[in-house]
Amino acid sequence: MTAQLLTEYFHLLAAAPNGVQKLRELILNLAVRGKLVPQDPNDEPASELLKRIRAEKAQLIAEGRIKKEKLLTKIGGDENPFDLPKGWVWVRLGDALRKITDGTHHSPPNGVIGSYKYISAKNIKSWGLDLSDVTYVSAEVHDEIFARCNPEFGDVLYIKDGATTGIATINTLNEPFSMLSSVALLKPGIGLDNRYLLRTLTAPFFYDEMRAGMTGVAITRVTLSKLNNAVIPLPPLAEQRRIVAKVDELMRLCDQLETQQTTQGKAHERLVTTLLDTLIQSADAEAFAENWSRIAEHFDLLFDTPESVGRLKQAILQLAVQGKLVPQNPSDEPASELLKRIQAEKERLIAEGKIKKDKLLPAIGDDEKPCDLPNGWEWARFVEYALEVSTGPFGSMLHQSDYVAEGIPLINPSHMVNGRIEPEVNVAVTTEKAAELSAYRLFAGDIVMARRGEVGRMALVTPVEEGWLCGTGSFVLRFSTEVSRDFIIKLFRCHSVRSYLAEEAVGTTMTNLNHGILKRMPIALPPIAEQHRIVAEINELFAICDILSEKLATRRELSQRLMDAVAEAAVASKPRTRNADLQSQLGRAQKSEHAVSQQGEETLSLSITLAP
Repeated sequence: MTAQLLTEYFHLLAAAPNGVQKLRELILNLAVRGKLVPQDPNDEPASELLKRIRAEKAQLIAEGRIKKEKLLTKIGGDENPFDLPKGWVWVRLGDALRKITDGTHHSPPNGVIGSYKYISAKNIKSWGLDLSDVTYVSAEVHDEIFARCNPEFGDVLYIKDGATTGIATINTLNEPFSMLSSVALLKPGIGLDNRYLLRTLTAPFFYDEMRAGMTGVAITRVTLSKLNNAVIPLPPLAEQRRIVAKVDELMRLCDQLETQQTTQGKAHERLVTTLLDTLIQSADAEAFAENWSRIAEHFDLLFDTPESVGRLKQAILQLAVQGKLVPQNPSDEPASELLKRIQAEKERLIAEGKIKKDKLLPAIGDDEKPCDLPNGWEWARFVEYALEVSTGPFGSMLHQSDYVAEGIPLINPSHMVNGRIEPEVNVAVTTEKAAELSAYRLFAGDIVMARRGEVGRMALVTPVEEGWLCGTGSFVLRFSTEVSRDFIIKLFRCHSVRSYLAEEAVGTTMTNLNHGILKRMPIALPPIAEQHRIVAEINELFAICDILSEKLATRRELSQRLMDAVAEAAVASKPRTRNADLQSQLGRAQKSEHAVSQQGEETLSLSITLAP
């Protein structure tokens, strides 16, 4: 793969998930394999360069400027990670450098005052030395450290200990300083460009090799021995410099693309926020229809990320609970009448001893009403809408020995998935134990709700789950047959309801919601006929959102497959992928991307016309 081809398809490749970062890795992969710039047959081969490197080291040893190191073993064929172009050679890092060492292994006294800077891993960044919180050591301490580890301008500093191992930079300080052992000092000689060395050390093949071989318990590290014996590809010196120039050029393109994506992303986010705020602030259903049509004109462009689609769904739910999603029908029986019938049914059940009488709660104050309601709607506390709110068994009522496979399932919060119940085979109890827990038996039409962890998560109990048991960490909500369960589930997906419950829940590592808080939660209640219209409208609009989500997922999958294919083809050695073949693959990917966009737009245009 040529650099020209890579540049031509930059934007297409960058569309992949985490695309710019993967482009950076691809550039380095191509660079160290000799595939980023063409080879020049007139370049002095690296084998001659290696001879000069050895001669320089021998001279420095003779002059007493460096110590003679133990002879490194010859590189075996099985140690070569990939094939190299003609004129390149594999070399051990210790043979390519004048010196490899690290800083002091005993952390000396250091502070904000001292004679010399004291550099540790925290000061090494990929972009350079960060001296914002540098500390200092005394001259006496520095002299002892510097005698063995003497960083100079242009040396490469490489983090070899801890979580940030693999980050490297070129020393730009033209002054002596001391280092801790978490940083290795790499001194390139006459045959190794320090900028090429830096790019090689941060290339994926070298980074992965060093990280895989880290040892230690409390702090893992790369040993100096491993660094010395590591193999790196050595090109002719002239090609090293051409590689560095091309890498810098392409990395600048990555920087520009990243900046552009960030800028566009922020502008896009502001636009989506403004339009959704306008949608939510619609005065009524007619205003909503007008604002929705304005969004629908550019639906595909506005909602082009999973996050923006999620925000649109929340806006739809918020409009629903404010009475702005569908028009009101003056012929609908007002919600107040439904509440009266629910209250009459509760009094009958209390008289029959089937449910307990709830504590009388105060009327809803104006400070508890976040918005005005349309005609026919009523503010009510949740306990006024539900027949019963009960809590599942406490953990002390169940022991590990009570659980069996293929018994009567227990429904815990983790089993409530997208409004449905998905049980676990091993979370069940025997028939005998289920009889003991009969008070927690579930019936079709009940709603189970999480009171622990992700508070507000819920699922509908269908005839399939009738007779199963409410588990720990859950509520059982029971309603009149007139009440729309679908409306309740939609209501509890709304951000304003989830926020209320989350704020009222207590706990640190695991939040818990008291059923008394749930009972007194204020809810905006529409007429029952309107509840059904709201649910139908939400389902219709969510279907549009799901179409868009599927399109986005297809795009991301296509981009990911393309990036993976290009990365694999780019570093392939045997057989080497031809540029013409790769370019054909990239061209097909562009056509597929266009087809996905066209198909998505056609489907969306048909669906959006169904919206109000």
